[in-house]
Amino acid sequence: MKRKYWLPVSAAIMLVLQVASVHAKETKPDVKANTKDEFAAVADHVRQQMGPGGRFDSVNKDDQTTVNRDLSSMQSLYDKFGTVDAMDQPSKVELYNNQSEVNAILTRHDEDREVCEQIKPMGSNIPKTVCRTQRQIDDENGKAQRYMQDVSQKPQTRGGN
Repeated sequence: MKRKYWLPVSAAIMLVLQVASVHAKETKPDVKANTKDEFAAVADHVRQQMGPGGRFDSVNKDDQTTVNRDLSSMQSLYDKFGTVDAMDQPSKVELYNNQSEVNAILTRHDEDREVCEQIKPMGSNIPKTVCRTQRQIDDENGKAQRYMQDVSQKPQTRGGN
């Protein structure tokens, strides 16, 4: 009777251990600071990283506009109050909402963010966890698209003609 339950229980334990070991290794960009000077340094760094070759290079123009608008709004709050502690409650809420929006955009376009997925290798039903950075994923997708374009542009020849 005990042997009858041994295999399902051990399989369940293995599954739990495998799932528990899979997690996203995400570096979340935190756009937050407590003082005007701290914020100015953070905002400059973010704007620099959105430039060519930066960590947030893949942020599209619309999202860059949103990030810059939110950073400017946050800067005006710091200019008015100096620190977060000096802000009134509506200003703190506005600051929080701007921070959340900027962090969401930057996290989504973070080239260093690791994305993990489970795939089944060819010829196996045992899933394998594969982690790659967003930059690697974007590079692979770009190469695949270029390959497909190259293949579709080559003239098709029929055997022997």
